Amino acid sequence: MENNPTGNIGRVNGTEMRSPSALPLPGSNAYGDLPQFPKHGVLPFRRTIRRHELRQIVPLAETTIYEMERRGEFPRRFNLTPRCVVWDLAEVEAWIEERKQAPRICAAKPNVHLRKTRPVRAGSGQE
Repeated sequence: MENNPTGNIGRVNGTEMRSPSALPLPGSNAYGDLPQFPKHGVLPFRRTIRRHELRQIVPLAETTIYEMERRGEFPRRFNLTPRCVVWDLAEVEAWIEERKQAPRICAAKPNVHLRKTRPVRAGSGQE
């Protein structure tokens, strides 16, 4: 293939094809105008993410994520193969949006007057 300064690869069925670097970004108006995607529907594929990508999106410890999954408070992972575990990106993003909309709940402080003993700090002078 010859070097083409315009970035065009050629024509297919009368449509000018461009190199992948010249394609519009997802979410832009030009992206929706691409002929291979439906105009007002969901994309023909669902994006999944692996554990390392999930950790970049959701800054929680793995054990916290697994416990929340077990309780039904986080999107469930599923196996693509016996050794490949993934999460549905749309479900994770919906969970994040749901968390953003939820009201903040302050954790109740424990009533220190109900304690049976009062801990003594080291070096407080009492022995």
